[in-house]
Amino acid sequence: QVQLVESGGGLVQAGGSLRLSCAASGRTFSSNAMGWFRQAPGKEREFVAAISWSGGSRNYADSVKGRFIISRNNVKNTVTLQMNSLKPEDTAVYYCAGEGSVASKYDYWGQGTQVTVSS
Repeated sequence: QVQLVESGGGLVQAGGSLRLSCAASGRTFSSNAMGWFRQAPGKEREFVAAISWSGGSRNYADSVKGRFIISRNNVKNTVTLQMNSLKPEDTAVYYCAGEGSVASKYDYWGQGTQVTVSS
């Protein structure tokens, strides 16, 4: 059974930083892209960041570009999201996702971790 487990969420003041981690088990993602998405209350889930299997290509939503950094460790089967200069509008549940057999289609999802940024 494939599992993605996020950790590192919490409450932080605006301007602060958090580091989210996602540990995968039951399947290696060393040949697949991985990503982070988020969903704020009353809003649809949105893309935050993605990283290619090698780590050589990274993409970010415009809203987080320059503030968030995605990275991965294929030996440990983990992906992280370093979030800096956090804003209240970053408040959301953050989900880790793993690409499946179809490129850019995320078939595997974690349960989410809450990030709350106070003003």
